[in-house]
This record gives sequence, structure tokens and C-alpha cells, in this order.
Amino acid sequence: MLKISYSDNKWSAPEIVPYGPLSINPGSSCLNYGMTCFEGMKAYHSLTDESIRLFRPDLNMQRLSNSMERLSLPGHDFDHNELIQCIMKLVSLDKEWIPHGEGYSLYLRPNVVGMSSNLGLANTESLLLYVVTSPVGPYYKSGFKPVRLLCESKYVRASKGGTGDCKVGGNYAPTMKPAKEAAEQGFSQVLWLLNDEVTEVGAMNVFFVFDKDGRKEIVTPPLTRGDILPGVTRRSIVELAKGWEDCDMVERNVTMKEVESAIKAGTLVEAFGAGTAAVVTPIECIQYNGVNLDIPATGEITQKVWDGLMSIQYGKVDHPWSIKVDV
Repeated sequence: MLKISYSDNKWSAPEIVPYGPLSINPGSSCLNYGMTCFEGMKAYHSLTDESIRLFRPDLNMQRLSNSMERLSLPGHDFDHNELIQCIMKLVSLDKEWIPHGEGYSLYLRPNVVGMSSNLGLANTESLLLYVVTSPVGPYYKSGFKPVRLLCESKYVRASKGGTGDCKVGGNYAPTMKPAKEAAEQGFSQVLWLLNDEVTEVGAMNVFFVFDKDGRKEIVTPPLTRGDILPGVTRRSIVELAKGWEDCDMVERNVTMKEVESAIKAGTLVEAFGAGTAAVVTPIECIQYNGVNLDIPATGEITQKVWDGLMSIQYGKVDHPWSIKVDV
């Protein structure tokens, strides 16, 4: 694991040590006040050569910096490239843990935790930044597994002015109760609504594909309200789809009423979630106001998104988003 401490207004020299427990004061700000944020990344074995690759790590560094700044953590202006180099060194040392094959990767989890231990609600003055790794296999063992969603409006994941656009620990714990209640009713995830506007699906961004007079329109909610996480996978899909000539990529607000009407009219032809863990998750059903609304899954756009991202992440095509690790 990679460890870097921050105190006295400066970062310490990075060190890579054997994976193991951390020593944290019981009064630390991360344990008492949720002063913690993190990232999710992956390292991949190329399918065309022996290279190891990261996928758009610069975006993870920028988001980590933004999350730290939102929590008023010092050191949020760290050198992004230096941390990427440290992570690459860790990946190089752990390269034997990276499994081969499409869908397999080494998951990377950078964490930043507040270490001040004054048991008072104040800006923390000391931090620990650490990165751990774990081999992971395909999210779906036998192809795509479409999910069923339950619309959630009683609980709110995030709202304007909150921390929904940052990857902070406090965003996730409150989602466990709604997720458990949805699972007890036979649903895979919750579809988060805010005043009937669709925001996210579980811990993923969400996309809808509408048929507009024979031309497909891919729609995802915008980031302008500040309640949606700017996912790296989300951004990559948006940028890829804007280059496709056979469809239109649009970022706009989507209400569940619009989705319901489109499903009933047969003009919502696909829907999927997107995130680092699963990459793409097809949606086959959404329950809204007690009624199950079925959606065709898995569609052509969903498959095209999957194929496009896999080709880049696993080095099937040369692309600036795929960064080789010096091993």
C-alpha cells in the first residue's frame, strides 16, 4: 500500500509498505466527523501486449482534489502528476496481482482521511493519503445482467449545494438503508429522484436512450446542479457518443414522468447505469408509483458503449485515455 502523510502544511515523502492495519487516534476527525474522501480506479493488462494501463487517471486526481477542497482539507492542491507516478509505482510492484483477460483488473482505492484528534469540529490539520489495491474479476460472470430499479423519492441522495458532486464518505453510508429496503422488495438498486428529476442509479450515473423519429438520442442528467457525481465513465461515454454520427448525445434534466411516458409510448429503447466497477449496467425495469415499467435490455447503444470502453481500457486500440505504466 502507498502511504503519504500531511502535517505542518506539507506532504511527507511517499512510502510503499506491506498492506496492513492503520493506526488512527479514536478522536480523529475522519472517525468522528466524516472527514474522508476517496477515489475508484483500475489497472488493466493489455489484451494485445504485456503492457499495464491506467484509464484517465488525471480525472481521478482532479476529482480527489475537488473532494478534498469541498471538505476543506489542506493539501488539496497536491501535484496530480506526482501522485499518479506514485500510484504507477505501486501498480508496478503489485503487477503479479493483476489478472489477465477482459473484465479482469486491479482495483485501486486512493483514500484521504483527516487525522487531527482534538475531538472538536474544526478544520483538520493533518491527513493520511493511502492507496490499496485488490484484484477483481468481471462484474458479470456470464455477460450483461440487466437490473431492476425502484424509484426512490422518500430518501434523498444529494441536493443542490450539498456534496453530491464529490466522492466523500458521507455520501454513501445514508444510501445503505434505501438500498436494503429496495433489495427486500426484489430490486437490484434504487433510482434516485429529486423532485421527480432522475439523478443517479445506486452509486452510478444513469443514461437513457430515446427514439426521436427514428434517430436515437442518448440522454444523461447534467452536472450543473452539483448533486451528481462527475463520473469518469460518465464523462468518457459522453465524449465518445458525441463523436458518433448515428445518434445524438444530450446532457439535460430528465423527469421520471418523461421516462414513464416514453416507456409507455415505446420510445424509450434503452437505459443503463455507468461506473468504474461495472462499467455499464443495463436496466430492464423501473418501478415508479408502484407500477413496473419494462425497458428493452440489452440494447445496441449499451453494447456499443461497453465495446468502446473495453477497447480503450484493455489497449485494443491506441487512445490517449489509456496510460501505460512503466513496469
